Order: sequence, then structure tokens, then C-alpha cells
Amino acid sequence: MSLRTGAPSKRIVVDAMGGDNAPGEVVAGTITAVREHGVRPILVGHAARIREILAAHEALDEIPVVNAEDVVGMDEGALAGLRRPRSSVAVACRLIRRGHASALVSAGSTGAVVATSRLRLRGQPGVTRPAIAVVLPTRPRPTVLLDAGATADAKPEMLVQFAMLGTAYARILLGTESPRVGLLSIGEEAGKGNKLTRRAHELLTGDVEGVDFAGNVEGSDLLAGKVDVVVTDGFTGNVALKTVEGSVRLVVAEMREAVTASRSAKFGALLQRRRLRLLRDRLDSETYGGGVLLGLNGTVVIAHGASRAPGVAAACVLARDLAESRIVEQIGERIAATRPHRLPRREESR
Repeated sequence: MSLRTGAPSKRIVVDAMGGDNAPGEVVAGTITAVREHGVRPILVGHAARIREILAAHEALDEIPVVNAEDVVGMDEGALAGLRRPRSSVAVACRLIRRGHASALVSAGSTGAVVATSRLRLRGQPGVTRPAIAVVLPTRPRPTVLLDAGATADAKPEMLVQFAMLGTAYARILLGTESPRVGLLSIGEEAGKGNKLTRRAHELLTGDVEGVDFAGNVEGSDLLAGKVDVVVTDGFTGNVALKTVEGSVRLVVAEMREAVTASRSAKFGALLQRRRLRLLRDRLDSETYGGGVLLGLNGTVVIAHGASRAPGVAAACVLARDLAESRIVEQIGERIAATRPHRLPRREESR
């Protein structure tokens, strides 16, 4: 295909080979994003296979395709991503660096996507480590949780930066004017937690530019909507996220069984089907499009590995919207405006 050079467009590049259901569901979801939401994507992967699927959907002329010879498997991690410069996710990152696209969508191995994106897109000036931000289905509005798995061994200064990244993300994605930030710990008191959370609490309690710190929050508060942003290290955040996802699946399964248990229950469910459908959509992780890797010179959306076409379409829309909102530039401006003594030095983080 012929790609124009110059300033980054609002095209998004989709890793067609990433995910448990790739490439079929990924390509189908990308087509939905084009036809129903006006997204302008580029598909990257095994070109012949991708074109077969596009032809089956009568979409061969709708989406450009870039060939990638290699694929990182779902059971492979960060090292595999780094060792495969011709993989679909690596080629996708190069398209962003060359200005052919503004955002990446991949449902591939999280470790490989994070490692490859960090290597090829590089961190924004002043950002020590990237963080994955995910949206939790809380009331009255969603809550942003980060880090959900990018940086397992974080330092206290990194959690301060995660708070800044999460604040910017909540403002851009959720429209929350002054997001309140909570630090995930084992108790609300300032002295609770391990060394990491206690020191991070001290730093966040100080005058951190642009961060409205509300104190510690506990695991039971994750779905309570007490704060707009919950900050933690990548190991704890990933465990918390998987726990929430498992709990939501259990609740949905129990509800489904309850509303089909008897004829009267089925009749009641029929009367409430619109509200039940809305509840199902709100609790479905695919509705939110996936996690966003913040802090890099490019927008990266990591969709759920088991995503099907609707989840991929949502991820494409999310990537497009974030790119159009100039999230990378806005985060860069926020980090640059923060007082230097509140930012961790790169030497200290190594």
C-alpha cells in the first residue's frame, strides 16, 4: 500500500494477528468500526489471510493492509516481543513512529505489546515508566484504575506519575474536570500498607501539581465510585482487575440463571429486558475497549485477549477518540508543567 508521509494522521493501526480469536474476529471488528463509527484503520499481519477475510465481508477496498511476516503468540511474553522486529505489533509501532498512524490497537500478549511499544515508541519526556489504565464500571461514573500490568515492580515516585497520567486520562476520556485520586492499600489510614504505598502516600500528600489526592482506598472500594482514579503498582493492579472481572462474570451468570429459573421469572425478565441489557453492557469489559498504555509517544490500546468483533470495534473507537483528543500531547504538557522535584529521575528508577 502507499502511505503518505508527514504529520501524523488520525488513522489507527490494528494488529490483526493479536488475540485468541485473531485474525477473524479482529478483522470483523475493524470492519464494524469503519462502517458504524467512521474509524480509519490500517490492518497489519499476514496480508493474504487478512485479505481473504476482508473479501468474505465485501470490505476488500475499505481498509488498507500492511504485511507482517511474524506473529507473537498469546503464550509469549515481553522477551518474545523484543526479539521479533518483524512481528505484526512491531510493524504497527513503526507505522506510528513514521507518522502513518496515531494509535495502535492490539489484543495480543500484554507483555509483548507493552515491551514492543516501549522499545519502538519510547517514553514521553519525563515519564519514567508507562502504565496501563482501565475503566471500571462504577456509579455514578466510571473509575480509572492504573497500573493494570505494565510496571509490576514500581517505585513510589512512579505511583506519583501514575496519578498524573490517570488524572489526565480521566479528564480526557470521562470528562471529569477535577478527578479525585485514591491510592490502593490495605486500609484508609495513612500509615497502612507496605513500604511502597506508605512512601507513595507521603509523596502524594505533598503539593503535587494537578493531582487531587483523596488518600488511601481499599479493595472493597474499587467498585464503590469513591474516587475517580485508583493508583497502584502493576502487579497489584492486574490482580485487582482480574478479581473484579471474575466477580462481574459470576454476577452476570447468577443473574442469567435467576431470570430463567421459572416461567414467572422469565416473564419478569422480559418486562425488564431493556434495563437488563443496559446492565449487561455496562458490566461487559469489552464495552470499554480495553486498557490504554499511557506515557508513550503514541496511543496504545490493549484489548482483552479474548475479544470478539464488538470488543475490537470498541477498542478501535477508543483509540480513534483518544488520538483525536491529543492525549499524548496533553499528558506531555501535564508532565512538563509538574514541578521538577516531584518527578523521579531516570537514574533512580533503574
